[in-house]
Amino acid sequence: MSHIDKEQQSNCCSEEQYNANETTNSCCSGDNRDQINDTSSCCSTAENTRIVQEEYKEVDDEQNVVEYNIRGMDCPSCAVTIEKGLRKTDGIQTVQVNYGTGKMAVGAEDPSIYSTIPKQVRKLGFEAAPVHSNISKETYKIEGMDCGSCAKTIENHLSKNPNVHTVRVNFSTGNMQIEHAINSKDIVKEVRKAGFGAGLVSSEPNNKQADDKKMVLGSATTLSGIFLALGVIASFANLVPSLPMVLYGISILIGGFKPARSAFYAIKSRSLDMNVLMASAAIGAAFIGEWFEGAMVVWLFALGNTLQSRSIERTRDSIRSLMNLTPSEATVKSGNQLIRKAVKEVEINDIIIVKPGEKIPLDGEILTGISSVNQAPITGESLPVEKQLGDTVYAGTVNENGSMEIKVTKLVEDTTIAKIIHLVEEAQEQRAPTQAYVDRFASVYTPIVFVLALSVMVFPPLFGFGTWGGWLYKGLALLVVACPCALVISTPVAIVSAIGNAAKRGVLIKGGTFLEKAGVIQAIAFDKTGTLTEGKPKVTEVITLNENRDELIAIARTIEEYSTHPIAKAITTYAKERDIPAKNGEAFQAIAGKGAQATIDGVQYFAGSPKLFREMDVSLEQIEEQIHALQGTGNTMIVIGTHKNILGIIAVADTIRDITVNSIKTLKEVGMNEMVMLTGDNEETATKIANDIGIDRYFAELLPEDKVSAIKKLQSEGKRVAMVGDGINDAPALATADLGIAMGGAGTDTAMETADIVLMADNLEKLPHTIRLSRRALSIIKQNIWFSVVTKLAALILIFPGFLTLWMAVLSDTGAALIVILNSMRLLRQK
Repeated sequence: MSHIDKEQQSNCCSEEQYNANETTNSCCSGDNRDQINDTSSCCSTAENTRIVQEEYKEVDDEQNVVEYNIRGMDCPSCAVTIEKGLRKTDGIQTVQVNYGTGKMAVGAEDPSIYSTIPKQVRKLGFEAAPVHSNISKETYKIEGMDCGSCAKTIENHLSKNPNVHTVRVNFSTGNMQIEHAINSKDIVKEVRKAGFGAGLVSSEPNNKQADDKKMVLGSATTLSGIFLALGVIASFANLVPSLPMVLYGISILIGGFKPARSAFYAIKSRSLDMNVLMASAAIGAAFIGEWFEGAMVVWLFALGNTLQSRSIERTRDSIRSLMNLTPSEATVKSGNQLIRKAVKEVEINDIIIVKPGEKIPLDGEILTGISSVNQAPITGESLPVEKQLGDTVYAGTVNENGSMEIKVTKLVEDTTIAKIIHLVEEAQEQRAPTQAYVDRFASVYTPIVFVLALSVMVFPPLFGFGTWGGWLYKGLALLVVACPCALVISTPVAIVSAIGNAAKRGVLIKGGTFLEKAGVIQAIAFDKTGTLTEGKPKVTEVITLNENRDELIAIARTIEEYSTHPIAKAITTYAKERDIPAKNGEAFQAIAGKGAQATIDGVQYFAGSPKLFREMDVSLEQIEEQIHALQGTGNTMIVIGTHKNILGIIAVADTIRDITVNSIKTLKEVGMNEMVMLTGDNEETATKIANDIGIDRYFAELLPEDKVSAIKKLQSEGKRVAMVGDGINDAPALATADLGIAMGGAGTDTAMETADIVLMADNLEKLPHTIRLSRRALSIIKQNIWFSVVTKLAALILIFPGFLTLWMAVLSDTGAALIVILNSMRLLRQK
């Protein structure tokens, strides 16, 4: 096993740049890591930033300038693209784009030009929003969508409004993300004009109104079905010749009112959605005298939509159980009184009382009391966790026994459960690569089949092949088949279901892209300390040469007291437990990846790895045997000495987590090809731990920056690599890997923000489930796509021989969509 050469490390994402990228929209972010070349650096320099800032100042002095935030830039050349594109616009005098800060300054003669800037930037492939403006970014719940094309209708309609800057509607979640500069009530009115309902997600949900709408839709479907049945009975009875036609007509009017209304707004918004196609088919059927066919089309379509809506609602509400976890009120201690308050009114540092059996309303720190807390809603842990004085507790978890006084540390909107819900909702909104591909296919497929349907209606009878009525009927059937509803929802519904399932089990998957990546990972690299091991090493052996034992420990404590490294903490804890005080030291200094030093009584002392002393040409001959013996049993060696002499050695060992061995074994069982360990330990220690755990391969004696090189080496071997770490020290490696997985997200905000997937509990037991879930999601997505495509092809083939009737075409479309939804919902139940 070899030490990774540091020279292999890319200069694009140093740790400092990585941390800066979180606020500068840099190309080194996780979404764009695949675009980064190994040897190129796309991070803008401080000098470039200074020059652009000076240019901003000069522009501000000359004229009125409006500043915009720019999203979507991958590298500095994107900034040049925007500048060149906007300079062509009449009236714009100056444009300065700063890639490093993600900002743009525009100077123009006419102030009215500024309102058009966001749309012009959008045409160039980016997003722009004024830094100081009255623009609101809100999320609305949309009601009445039947399929993905309905979402396009709403987007097209709202995009025409000059006060709407960006709008995105996600059919799977039923949410609309919109940036606008008008009243929220006007947004609701605009959505209503497009034929749908809308309400702010942040406001209290109007369940009664939603239930009323469902009841109306259900009643319309039922009435339409009743009149259809009466029409069939009347046609067999043959009492009044025109009665069946009248009954079918009533059935069409009742069941087709909503689709016709939606079709009107879709045409108005220049969107060719399912409602347009179905309404055209029903009207065409009535026009050629096929009243039964028209009524059957409308009723099957209404029935299919009703069933789809109820099924998709279960998927959309996959995280509602999380949202309902936290109580609405808390018992606040005020002096000697206990007051019930809404959680929104509770402030940081307030003292709340939580009795046995109650849910904890807010994140906080225990002041008094000992109890077991069920943290399953946050971490997915099956067993309660013992909590005592000073421990952190989370909103939504359950206090099982013992009363506790808790000091509130986070407001209701900042709690861990609130962040989880926010991250899951954001993840469900993001489009996966497969979904983007399917959407592009559908956008081409529908117009082609629509044109084909019109051609079938007109050209064959025009040239004397068959009757107008016969070809018109086939053309109408083609119109129905032109709707790719099942195909469009084949991917997003599966992704929403999988992400919701994972969230309820303590795993945050940041989006469909990362869900898909997790399903194709071939190797997993683990940071050793704190991931495979407890991360709390203990001193196991102290060997002295020239000094007495207490003197050696005192020197070691003095050197290590100012370090936060786990090994340093182990040594200082060991000294404190034995009441061995530190000496008076000065000139403390850390030696990256090797140890630390301090000056005591005018003498420079070192505490570090044997490698540190070898580099200083200090002989280790006296202790070489002991070092090898202790390293062979999994100990990490800390040598204490000066520039000339060795004083002694302290052996420290980190215990392997109980869950680690079983997790590694399970990952191998699910087909993971290679398990890799990254550690700063020496070869002997790394070998011992790797053998004990069942690791296939390891990289030893790594400095922190070498982890990035190790990941790149694995990738250069053609493997798709996931990196598992704590999300703080391992940030660059997490970003470099194809998939970054952070552990212990419940206690670390950085972990939740850094990684692509977050295991909320501080152990690996959820990782095999995540891999299984991802692979099953990919499998179900493929099943859905193939089923949708084969169904469409079969329908297209059966139309021309005359085997496929109009109502069968509708059944194939709505039925396929319903089957796709139900198939995707299986992911909600995976354990």
